[in-house]
Amino acid sequence: MSINRTARDPSAFERLAQCLLRESGFIQVQVTGKAGDGGIDGVGIARINGFLSFHILFQCKRYQGSVTAGQIRDFRGAMQGRTDKGLFITTGTFTRDAIKEATRDGAPPIDLIDGEQLVQRLKELGLGVKITMIESVEIDADWFAKI
Repeated sequence: MSINRTARDPSAFERLAQCLLRESGFIQVQVTGKAGDGGIDGVGIARINGFLSFHILFQCKRYQGSVTAGQIRDFRGAMQGRTDKGLFITTGTFTRDAIKEATRDGAPPIDLIDGEQLVQRLKELGLGVKITMIESVEIDADWFAKI
């Protein structure tokens, strides 16, 4: 399944992320992505058990390749002074260095969702996917030969 083909317009992918976050329990999720957005595509609030809340900023990248550590650092720079938590969503993957950078000690953490995780969440939430179970019946010739 390729999200890149279904969300051709970058703003459509940002709206998909908005929908995904809302359906996952985030509140006040807004897409802010536009020219001059400073690397921030959206904002939202993650509520935990109705008691705690965290303001998050998110960035979306429709990639077939890998997001690099430099892109994670750039996103963290855009987050500076605006929030303590970030979420980076891509249709591609993250390099090993990007994963390390996202959880580097002393820096605001950035959670990562790659293409596989994205598809899995869409399936779990039933967003934009149709799941068809196929039953396959085969004749057991050995069983019939023994009759």
